[in-house]
Amino acid sequence: MATPAIEIQGLTKDYPLGFWGHKSRRSLDNLNLQVEEGEVFGFLGPNGAGKTTTLKLLMGLIFPTSGTARVRGKSIEDIGMHREVGFLPEQPYFYDYLTGHELLDYFARFFGYGAAERTERVKRFLDRVGLTAAGGVQLRKYSKGMLQRVGIAQAILHDPSVVFLDEPMSGLDPVGRREVRDIILDLKQQGRTVFFSTHILSDAEMLCDRVAVLVNGKLQGVGAPGEIVSLEVQAIEILFEARDGRPLPQNLAGRATRLGARYSLQVPEAEMYATLDQLRASDVRILSMQTLRPTLEDYFFRLVGGGKNASHAVEAQTR
Repeated sequence: MATPAIEIQGLTKDYPLGFWGHKSRRSLDNLNLQVEEGEVFGFLGPNGAGKTTTLKLLMGLIFPTSGTARVRGKSIEDIGMHREVGFLPEQPYFYDYLTGHELLDYFARFFGYGAAERTERVKRFLDRVGLTAAGGVQLRKYSKGMLQRVGIAQAILHDPSVVFLDEPMSGLDPVGRREVRDIILDLKQQGRTVFFSTHILSDAEMLCDRVAVLVNGKLQGVGAPGEIVSLEVQAIEILFEARDGRPLPQNLAGRATRLGARYSLQVPEAEMYATLDQLRASDVRILSMQTLRPTLEDYFFRLVGGGKNASHAVEAQTR
């Protein structure tokens, strides 16, 4: 049986509260999780759920109260484990008077590469993240998306088997998010394991083989995005338009939602054929039909309580 890329067993982290530290706050509660080789794995949760704490524990930046973890069979207490991984924190700080080329050359020196190999790697990885033309530009002149891409380049510069990314899409515009998504998909095609935390659910649904949902430090569910939500049909959405701008009959006008020159009508699956007969009798033009099913976002909102609490906890992105 193949060794998991990441294996987490009972990982728990308490932070002391107050001057004397007699009380504590539990940020992560008995996390058990396994990520297979070659997976793109999404670690989901609202702000404060414990996602960053988990990544810091795995990177050895902080130490667990109890429990342990292994990355590619090596304990997180083993310094040699770090040769197997790349890491991009949520808010990395790079000295912004360095150019992109100088930054990557600096990180390449940590791995003992000679001058010729450093030059080759820096050029190759700038090209991989689409920053060849900006390699000579100081980081202080980079956009947020460019900084994320050069940050990913430093995380994968040494060809790690496992890449950890903390909120790589946060704060990016749609173009920047697409650029980062393409890089993650490229890493997957190379057979690397990508573990990334996010609260942008549409990106997780699009990219991930599996996801885990963390709420208040506790694991709430693990599985493929399509498996952890119900696949039953919620409704049928029918898109149609009136011919020659004629008004809709009263029996349809009160049920349909106007979308510019078109109308949308959502009906239970059992009422689909009767509704279609009504639409034909009303002489409207039917444009399309689609089934509406629960999404990962629906599942997430249900877990965090929905309503106002969820709206503050998650950036709900439209697809």
